[in-house]
Amino acid sequence: MRHFRSASIWLAARDRHIGVITPTKGIAPDRCLLAVGAQVLLQLDEPRSVSQTWARLKTWRASHGHASPVSFGWFVLALDVLYSMGAIELDQDILVARSMHAAPLER
Repeated sequence: MRHFRSASIWLAARDRHIGVITPTKGIAPDRCLLAVGAQVLLQLDEPRSVSQTWARLKTWRASHGHASPVSFGWFVLALDVLYSMGAIELDQDILVARSMHAAPLER
C-alpha cells in the first residue's frame, strides 16, 4: 500500500472538495469508493496481484454494464478505503481479502 500512498494523497487532495466515499450528486453510485471497493472485493476470491485485480475489475465492470469511468487512481483510492477498513491486506505484493465476521449481538 505504501507504493500507492503518494498518488492517493495527491488524488484525495485534488478531490478534497467532493465527497467520494459515498454516492453524491456528483458521484454516480457505481463510481463511489464504497461501491468500487465492494467490486474489488468481488475480484479477490483468491489472492491476486494489484495488476490482476485491476484487470479483473475492468472486465467485471464492463460485463455488468457499469459505464462510469474508473481510473487506476480511483481504483487505488478504493484499495486505500478497503485497507483502512481492514478489509484487505497486502502480503508480499499480493492483495488478500481478509475474512470479516459480523460482531455478535450484544444485549
